Amino acid sequence: MALSSISKLFSLSISHKPPKFSTLNSPTAIASSAEQFYTHLQRNGTSNIEKTLSTVNVPLDSKCVTDVLHRCQPNQSQMGLRFFIWAGLQSNYRHSSFMYSKACELLHINRNPGVVVDVVEGYRVDGVVASPKVFKVVLNLCRGGRLANEALWVLRKMKEFGLQADTTAYNVVIRLFCEKGDMDMAEELMNEMGLSDLYPDMITHVAMIKGFSNVGRLENACGLVKLMRGHGCVPNAVVYSTLLDGVCRFGSMERALELLGEMEKEGGDCSPNVVTYTSVIQSFCEKGQTMEALEILDRMEAFGCAPNRVTVSCLINHLCMEGCVEKAYKVIDKFVAGGSVSYGDCYSSLIVSLVKFQKLEEAEKLFRKMLAGGVKPDSLACSILIRKLCLEGRVLDGFCLSDEIEKFEFITSIDSDLYSILLVGLCQQRHSMEAAKLARLMLKKGIRLKASYFDSIVGHLKKFEDEELVKHLSKIGK
Repeated sequence: MALSSISKLFSLSISHKPPKFSTLNSPTAIASSAEQFYTHLQRNGTSNIEKTLSTVNVPLDSKCVTDVLHRCQPNQSQMGLRFFIWAGLQSNYRHSSFMYSKACELLHINRNPGVVVDVVEGYRVDGVVASPKVFKVVLNLCRGGRLANEALWVLRKMKEFGLQADTTAYNVVIRLFCEKGDMDMAEELMNEMGLSDLYPDMITHVAMIKGFSNVGRLENACGLVKLMRGHGCVPNAVVYSTLLDGVCRFGSMERALELLGEMEKEGGDCSPNVVTYTSVIQSFCEKGQTMEALEILDRMEAFGCAPNRVTVSCLINHLCMEGCVEKAYKVIDKFVAGGSVSYGDCYSSLIVSLVKFQKLEEAEKLFRKMLAGGVKPDSLACSILIRKLCLEGRVLDGFCLSDEIEKFEFITSIDSDLYSILLVGLCQQRHSMEAAKLARLMLKKGIRLKASYFDSIVGHLKKFEDEELVKHLSKIGK
């Protein structure tokens, strides 16, 4: 097929059909609810708006809340924040973790954390009766914005409103300081809980153990595990795995193996799971002790815990990095024999690693063997291998491989960016028939030409004086 015939193919994709909208979920309906809330906010300002917002008799959902916050930016952050807090108190609506992060983004709270302080002070000035739930919404907002200092200020401010912070409120602040690495403040807050007749729960202990482990204070972390039972919390696999992760990073691998043994001996809720074993295997691999990591694999299977694909990828990657490709094949056979992973998953991981460590010939050989045997490679393996062939100047080989993939209906698509790379390369190397075939496939799948490759391909096509094709490419490249 001539290159100019691609224009006919692309022209087929330019027919326009009127969009269909659902009356119930139309943007107009959502905007109407948000508009009414926003109009009410503007009319009443920030003076005791909470008393009258409930009179706005329209549906409240996350889309409505987001739209109101959009309207409040960038100069009405305090008003938007008070609306957001009010919305979080309603019985028929609850903010998700995503909404807390979205509010921080829309109201620029990370750049202007003082707005949180201003809102709480505004409640006091306006005489608003703030319930514990109000402060929990504010604290969760601080959590979404990772505002440790502001969260601590809010926690302290609760007393001025005649409120006593509970364990949940303390946990939010403690976790923020743990994530910040300020374990002295986190520890102070945990001790403060006891003075208020509050008891640290499992969430508190896991946050503290993880925090101590992340800063290398392993003795503190281990000590806290021993004290947990006194607080009515029984250490479980999450606790031990968190501690084990810290020991693997900052302690000795001998201590890590001892801790793993304790978990195996304890059994029950403390039994190590696939995440636990994979973490230890990864730590051994990162320290250049891949053979020791393989011994952990044997130990894992002996304990009755089946490895997963993450375990596979970790071991295969490090074996390839060390040049032990034959050993990687043997490990794969062992994995598959256990029944927890397939050859498709294992070989796909191996192909990715082979390409990564410049063993393209071996990767291509394995890929073709998979296709010939009806073994399914995943999207990542397909895309990485074909992209590498293109980078090596073997665009035609890359196209032939992609064409081979398309014959298998069970194969998931390669990433859309790669189609543009292939089309550019085929045109530049004057493979007009293959370019036309690929263009047909792109039209069929509704894949748009990437803007970053547009100038390159159009510049080449102009040499063929195919203005019609250039025009159509312009439309699908925007």
